[in-house]
Amino acid sequence: MSSEKIDIPGLLSRMPLFSALAPDDLAHMAATTRERRLQKGERLFQRGEQPRGFFLIVWGQVKLAFTSAQGNEKVVEILGPLQSFGEAVMFLDQPYPVLGEALADTLVLHIASQAVFGQIEQDPRFARKLLAGMSIRLHTMVRDVESYALRSSTQRVIGYLLQLADTAPCSPAQGKAEIELPTSKQVIASRLSLTPETLSRIFHELSDVGLISVRGKHIVIHDAARLAEHD
Repeated sequence: MSSEKIDIPGLLSRMPLFSALAPDDLAHMAATTRERRLQKGERLFQRGEQPRGFFLIVWGQVKLAFTSAQGNEKVVEILGPLQSFGEAVMFLDQPYPVLGEALADTLVLHIASQAVFGQIEQDPRFARKLLAGMSIRLHTMVRDVESYALRSSTQRVIGYLLQLADTAPCSPAQGKAEIELPTSKQVIASRLSLTPETLSRIFHELSDVGLISVRGKHIVIHDAARLAEHD
């Protein structure tokens, strides 16, 4: 893993939460921020640990998950660069309800809670931005629960593929897109509340009717409009 020195104030300034901070406030926030470098498969924190701040991903990927009494894992979120997590439990001063694990070599910043609380006390705009970010996360989680409850397995997979395609180069005329799955199919299946076998079956079914082609993690969507209409 690369060990180059990173510009913590510069990285924080790129984050919407910190973009409006005065230079002195940003420097104070950066002074209490620490970097963590993780190898693929390394745990960032365990379920039940006490938070002392929240995290910002610089590069790499982190999954948030929990395990059942039977040892089955449920992936709650898959997070990537410039996404933050852990704000809510920091405010609640409660142990982490999930574990955090790197899905690839990853660099995260840990922003200390005392610096966050101090900034909230002196800058209401900062507090509003923090609340807005947590509200967006809550809205996303509610939408996910609705999806699991009301949409079929195939609809969930199609919705996920189309979400990835939104950020991929595509042909407006043909609706074609090429995407790379961001992590393993096993992790994606857990994120969509499916078994890996069900995810593979749906990929095969979509391939058989000519809507997608699958080669490892590389997927070609041949017609996004037709795929959106399929179930």
